[in-house]
Amino acid sequence: MIKYKLICKVCEETFDSWFASSKEFEKLKKSRYLNCHFCDSKKIEKTLMAPKLISNKKTKIINEKNLSFKRIDKKIKEYQNFIKNNFEFVGDNFAYEARSIHYSNRKKERGIYGKASSKEIKELKEEGIETEVIPWIEDKNN
Repeated sequence: MIKYKLICKVCEETFDSWFASSKEFEKLKKSRYLNCHFCDSKKIEKTLMAPKLISNKKTKIINEKNLSFKRIDKKIKEYQNFIKNNFEFVGDNFAYEARSIHYSNRKKERGIYGKASSKEIKELKEEGIETEVIPWIEDKNN
């Protein structure tokens, strides 16, 4: 999509309009489908437009946000590595396994992690079973 500032050669009013491409603009103009929003004239031209630039202040803010996201991402991945190295992955059976551990007569505690729905997590907490929800970032190294 491309946005052009247009001017009517009859009433000299300016207005903005979006087009699929510069070729599409030329095609519509040649077919006389473009008209002025104010006087309905077909004499429409493109005017000079300055590209929208990001100021250094905005760039600095964007870079700081990116840096902050990278730090958070790194910290989450550190937690994930700790969990992977110190807990047993039980996959989609998390709720079942958590109940098995909690209600077992042997009370052999072991750390597990896996997948559970919001409903399952809520039910586990209502039963007094300690659970935590941790954001999980899949490694997508391309």
